[in-house]
Amino acid sequence: MVIDVLERGDLPFPRSLPEFQRLFPDEAACAAYLERARWGDGFVCQHCGSPGDPYRFANRPGVCRCRHCNRDTSLTAGTVMERTHTPLSVWFWAAYLVASQTPGMSAVQFQRQLGLPRYETAFQILHKLRAGMVRPDQDQIGGNPGEYVEADETYVGGRTRGKGRGVQDMVLVAGAVEVKQRKQGGSLNKRRTGRYAGRVRLAVAPDRSAKSLSGFIERVVTPGTTIITDDWSGYAALGKQGYLHTTVAERGDVQVAETFLPIIHLVFSNLKSWLRGIHHGVSPQHLQAYLNECTFRFNRRFYPFNPRRPLQIPPSVAGSNSPSRRRQDG
Repeated sequence: MVIDVLERGDLPFPRSLPEFQRLFPDEAACAAYLERARWGDGFVCQHCGSPGDPYRFANRPGVCRCRHCNRDTSLTAGTVMERTHTPLSVWFWAAYLVASQTPGMSAVQFQRQLGLPRYETAFQILHKLRAGMVRPDQDQIGGNPGEYVEADETYVGGRTRGKGRGVQDMVLVAGAVEVKQRKQGGSLNKRRTGRYAGRVRLAVAPDRSAKSLSGFIERVVTPGTTIITDDWSGYAALGKQGYLHTTVAERGDVQVAETFLPIIHLVFSNLKSWLRGIHHGVSPQHLQAYLNECTFRFNRRFYPFNPRRPLQIPPSVAGSNSPSRRRQDG
């Protein structure tokens, strides 16, 4: 597993609230940070390609003007802050609050913390930050010697009223998680088996068909990986798709699930508790964004000081002169 924490000498991570206030006291400091993130070796005009120190404006901290062609370049272009009317300092506060709080926060609490006048503004900022929490070309999980992947699906949603029993108005979520093994006798080996979760992938699935479930596995798990699922027919073709597939007949037996698929069930349990406890339920049309946030937090639970990632300048926007980055696993 390779995690890019994106920490460089010129792009420090604030590790406390006082340090955040010291690093980003005003709009100019936030703009300077974005400029260093985008042009680590110095400003290069995106219009004429000329390097050199640009013109800067006190009343427009998010804009740099080329001294050669006199054209403006926005510091937020290509980021989740593009064309925003919200001050950069609010975005930086937002990213810090969202990414540094272990469980995250609801839009209502977010609005209160930042003093935003409208709930809709808080919701939109949060939603855009969630979009920045996952790369579209994220790496596939699995493929490591001595490790395997557990995969399953679950229904997410609140209690259905007036429609009887069943899964009406609930959303199917497919999940896959790496299972790693701690060293025997280690201080962190709290489970009897020593198993613990590596990276996770979560996605809304349209149904339980082989096309949906096996297709999800093909997208997120490296071919050749050992993968364990239940004996649902939706996973039956995984062996033909290049995976070392093992099926387990759960038949509702909790002991069997705890023995053979404990990690993915733990992930689902944590997901549902997080959605209920922090967000008090999520609408189906926005669920994938919340799954992205859950994945971001889960995969970085060992990296608590990574608050700037949601505001990262994409490499395609940063340009070839931007400092090289290690792979970011979203």
